[in-house]
Amino acid sequence: MLRETEVKNGRLRGLPGNDPRITVYKGIPYAAPPIGDLRWCAPQPSNDWTGTYDAYRFAPISIQDQPGLGDDVYCREWHVDPDIPMSEDCLYLNIWTPAGSRDDKLPVLIWYFGGAYQWGYTTEMEFNGERLARRGIIVVSVNYRLGAFGFLAHPGLTAQDPGNPSNFGLLDQQAGLRWVYDNIASFGGDPENITLAGQSAGGNSVLQQLCNPENQPLIKGAVIFSGLIRFPDGGDDIMRPVSLSRAEGMGVDFLNFLGVSSIEEARRLDALFIRDRYAEYAADHLRFTPIIDGIHYVADPYDLFVSGKRPDVPVITGYTTDEFITGGLNCVKWTVGNAINESLRNGCTQKHYVYEFSAPMPGFDDPGVFHSSDLWFWFETLNMCWRPFGGEHFMLARKMCDHFAAFVRIHDPGWPAAACDDLNIERFTV
Repeated sequence: MLRETEVKNGRLRGLPGNDPRITVYKGIPYAAPPIGDLRWCAPQPSNDWTGTYDAYRFAPISIQDQPGLGDDVYCREWHVDPDIPMSEDCLYLNIWTPAGSRDDKLPVLIWYFGGAYQWGYTTEMEFNGERLARRGIIVVSVNYRLGAFGFLAHPGLTAQDPGNPSNFGLLDQQAGLRWVYDNIASFGGDPENITLAGQSAGGNSVLQQLCNPENQPLIKGAVIFSGLIRFPDGGDDIMRPVSLSRAEGMGVDFLNFLGVSSIEEARRLDALFIRDRYAEYAADHLRFTPIIDGIHYVADPYDLFVSGKRPDVPVITGYTTDEFITGGLNCVKWTVGNAINESLRNGCTQKHYVYEFSAPMPGFDDPGVFHSSDLWFWFETLNMCWRPFGGEHFMLARKMCDHFAAFVRIHDPGWPAAACDDLNIERFTV
């Protein structure tokens, strides 16, 4: 097994997974810590290290509201640890590899977590990549900056670096992708066979990276779980990016709320103070999410996707049956149907695969098929969940994980591709 390897920044040592045929490397720095003068800057290259870096534990999660303090379904499900380490120094990734040598050239999956661009982290229980890796792929999960740290815009920031005025969380994701492309061969991976995947805001992140021309030569497949979302009223939502000028105005308003008048002053504030004031600010203001910066992210990625202005690579997308119901309409289901049909009508020739997840989650709270409930199944990590799953659930998880891994390997999950007005939906239920 490939327990030690060499990347561009130095030598790494990993640990056996629960399955000793898998090696896990946790907390690998892919960029310099975005602290001090690098707060609200594009990610910078990681520093080299001497000796062997022991990649044995997950790095701190991005600055966000403290997890595990509520009693909603998500706190019960996976945000269970209020003492989980948290830091601005958060630009790290994790790798699960089944490779026996650097020459294996295995297909690669890069995972971006969801959480409305405000919350979430790679260390969530459901994102353990071992079961997918057992199916002959390398799994990489990339952490990135969130909320006020990941998506603040301000005229002062634009003046300091006009080429990277905001979208720092998206630029982190891009830096992680480039790090993987440059280094994954050291873990037995094939840099020419990278698939991006994510769920919710992570799925929207895949859409953002897919539609960024700078990334397009690196991406060979895309998986967008519950990430194609449009609300019929056309109002503000986290998946609809705002303009740079509007975002700059929001940033000026926020700095005033913080009690400072310049980016330099704001960089001297304590990170947790900014986090807590942002939570107060967000109670009656639009949260900070991706923007159209006109440089890296030049338009609404949904519009680019359906118009065919993106790499014509195979795509999986779909929805759970109970998510984002507005006026009796499942907004994700509605958006997926519209997006795939319009994309195909606009000449996209690669295959699009659509699924519906409708397996109700067991438990005292009777939560139905809520947004994100399918994650336990795609990663086949039900054994980490408290819910009283039965054998039928474990069989479904094995099936869904098989499909997911097959798509990463050969870009065909094993069910019929969509056609115009006939999405050939693969339905997952128990």
